[in-house]
Amino acid sequence: MAKSFACKDIGMACGFRATAESEGELMQKIAAHAKSAHKMASIDQGTMTKVRAAIKEA
Repeated sequence: MAKSFACKDIGMACGFRATAESEGELMQKIAAHAKSAHKMASIDQGTMTKVRAAIKEA
């Protein structure tokens, strides 16, 4: 089953939403977005925990 994520679900004022067939593919999309839109060279452990908890079945 597909997975989805939205930045707003972790408290960010951002309209980004992504869906992918696997969590791994979704994480790649999230990492690319974090780098380009939020200027994050990497996602820190605390944010990663929030991201994983916010991933939903699509």
